[in-house]
Amino acid sequence: MTADASDRFRTILLGLALAGLGAGLALHLAGRAEAARLAWTAGVAPVLAALAVEILRSLRRGELGLDIVAALSMSAALAFGETLAAAVVALMYSGGTFLEGYAERRARSAMRALLERVPRTATRYRDGALEEVPIDDIVPGDRVMVRRGEVVPVDGRVAGRDAHLDLSALTGEPLPVRLTDGAEAPSGAANAGEAFDLTATRIARDSTYAGIVRLVEAAQRSKAPMSRLADRWSLGFLAVTVAIAGAAWALTGDPIRAVAVLVVATPCPLILAVPVALVAGMSRAAQFGVLVKGAAPLEAMARTRTLILDKTGTLTDGRPAIVAVVPQAGIAPDALLRLAAAADQASQHPVAQAVVAAARARGLDLPPPEAPSEVAGEGVTATVAGRRVIVGGAGFVERATGADSAGRPSRAPGAVLVAVGVDGHPAGYLVMADPVRDGAAAMLARLRAEGVRRVLLATGDRAEVARQVAEGLGLDAVASGLTPAAKVALVQAERAAGPVMMVGDGVNDAPALAAADIGVAMGARGAAASAEAADAVLLVDRVDRIVAGIAIARRARRIALESVVAGIGLSLAGMVAAALGQLTPVQGALIQEAIDVAVILNALRALRIAPPGSDDGPAPGG
Repeated sequence: MTADASDRFRTILLGLALAGLGAGLALHLAGRAEAARLAWTAGVAPVLAALAVEILRSLRRGELGLDIVAALSMSAALAFGETLAAAVVALMYSGGTFLEGYAERRARSAMRALLERVPRTATRYRDGALEEVPIDDIVPGDRVMVRRGEVVPVDGRVAGRDAHLDLSALTGEPLPVRLTDGAEAPSGAANAGEAFDLTATRIARDSTYAGIVRLVEAAQRSKAPMSRLADRWSLGFLAVTVAIAGAAWALTGDPIRAVAVLVVATPCPLILAVPVALVAGMSRAAQFGVLVKGAAPLEAMARTRTLILDKTGTLTDGRPAIVAVVPQAGIAPDALLRLAAAADQASQHPVAQAVVAAARARGLDLPPPEAPSEVAGEGVTATVAGRRVIVGGAGFVERATGADSAGRPSRAPGAVLVAVGVDGHPAGYLVMADPVRDGAAAMLARLRAEGVRRVLLATGDRAEVARQVAEGLGLDAVASGLTPAAKVALVQAERAAGPVMMVGDGVNDAPALAAADIGVAMGARGAAASAEAADAVLLVDRVDRIVAGIAIARRARRIALESVVAGIGLSLAGMVAAALGQLTPVQGALIQEAIDVAVILNALRALRIAPPGSDDGPAPGG
């Protein structure tokens, strides 16, 4: 049964149970007792039938859940003529399953885009012309054109002019890389430069991106299903219920006492309180920018012991930023940046756009460039306020200005130098890097305060870059140069020490997100593949919201447990009273209703959870 069909079925069951109870009460008040019993029975029958099917499925999986207690109470009530009590139980049970389905349905509605980055077509050369064809029609040897901004459709080799590819979604490398004629280009990379030609070397289903998609599917299949918190209490509760009901019948010879015990024992505090608390926790987490895709993932988030962080776009900002301006003698830093940014307005290259953004962030006025000329992947030349400016790669600018490479400033691993020349002379350098997000160290400290025992960095980037990023953060381990499969292996190895949360944003993170106990995707700027594979998505571009998510999940789970303990305690007291003949089945059902109201009100406290450090308030729009 599909998810949508399951949702409809739960809604129908709740409607039938409600209609049966309402019709029966109306008929009873009209003095038509027999018709009322038939109406109550009609409302119970479909719920009981659905329960029986679900119980059989659970038993085939080797699971024992609370469904058995609910089925016993409804069956016993019908068997001994207590149809009103059975109708009340049916309504409570169908209401609980509807709430769980509602939580899952609301989360799914925000996650409809399935692997949106997957290319569907490619532009192939054929008989001297270009044709748009499905990527499955591409065979090794075909020559295709990859336009600016397009995703490389299949693995191949660059043909002709150089290509500038954004590999961040695949490897974590934050800055575009230059691939020369004949270099291998992986599918899933984005073209950050001018259009280039590609000679296919693999068919689509054997290419890099398709392999990552298969890894996601395999990880999801191998991932153990999350059991509901309520079901982990079910075996003991079932044993106690059957023991008390059996003793009451055996010692008194009155089967109605056993029915009353079963009705009072209907595990509505478990069926209702747990989903209500967890749905409330999900709603509260969403207000802080954390979309959790169901109650079970929220439980898993609450039990997180190990956190694995991707680097690019997660622990770092994922976009190149200026970390230093190094002018030559005779020019001020802001003046150097202004000239470089003004010329770079003529380029769409990501580094050029980052230079422009940095200048505007400093409030610098940027005159329009005149007579701009760009060498793709190398740099830009333009006239700015009467001065001829050249901006680009260090080698490109140094050759044009006759500068000595010995004058280049030092830079950290992973940083990039942008050189600037003015009127034919070297003018200075801009040092660019992918900086660690502000407050990363404080975020990690807060995570440890929330019970996370181990924090690791996992990246496909180079070892020296990973070490530079991790410096001073107090991480427990750093793993670099990881392929998507290696990230999955790391997640599986760490699960031996407890539940693992994986946080990432790229296509290469999607398999590890699917394999982790709780995968969290950076949804604001991350790839659709990672958002689809994850159990939770950060709706704002702030990784520190993980702290709020974990804190809310843990408090919601604690509130759910408190409700369960209180509800079971009250139910046990009612079961004893019923066994002693102090309660009829209908009275037991009404008392159970009162218990339900009490535990639901307690569970709704999760809507007011205030996570530590939440002074900045919920996320915008939350």
